[in-house]
Amino acid sequence: MYNDNLTLIKRLQNGEEAGYALLLKLYHKKLFAYVYTFTHNHALTEDIIQNVFLKLWEYRSRLNPEYSIKNFLYKSCYNEFINYYKKNNHLTPFDKVYLNTVESVVHNNDIDILERKKEIIFEGVSLLPEKCAEIFMLSKKDGLSNTEIADYLKISKKTVEGHLTKAYSILREQLGAKLMSIFFLLFKKLK
Repeated sequence: MYNDNLTLIKRLQNGEEAGYALLLKLYHKKLFAYVYTFTHNHALTEDIIQNVFLKLWEYRSRLNPEYSIKNFLYKSCYNEFINYYKKNNHLTPFDKVYLNTVESVVHNNDIDILERKKEIIFEGVSLLPEKCAEIFMLSKKDGLSNTEIADYLKISKKTVEGHLTKAYSILREQLGAKLMSIFFLLFKKLK
């Protein structure tokens, strides 16, 4: 097994497909979870990851053995997402704030720290009262409008709004300001 950084990069540079396969095995699921927090779209996430791995293979001879392959993959996925987003979306002021937040989080955090913060956020969501958490996830994860949630759950729109207000209040209190920027990334949807 050759999953240490230096050996893996050297094997990639030598064109060894087994090294490439190991890299896919080690990082595909993790990268999928990471990119999905930006896109909220399975197909787009797969496209971004596929592009990153194809470019990695194409430019493998230029890899720096001193640089972490893990960090390289995460940074490449981030760059691929930003390029897609800028190319396919007219940037509103809100979108610019979103991209600046993404960039700030990616540049100022180690990937492992970012993953831990995501875990903390999802733990916070899981601690919400059951109905509150369900409505929150229908709204933020599934992208349903308040009216659609009300129809789906057969409750009033005001009840939905009340649960969402309560969820935000609880999460803001639990997470604090430091985690709210990552919270924003997890639940922002692309157009």
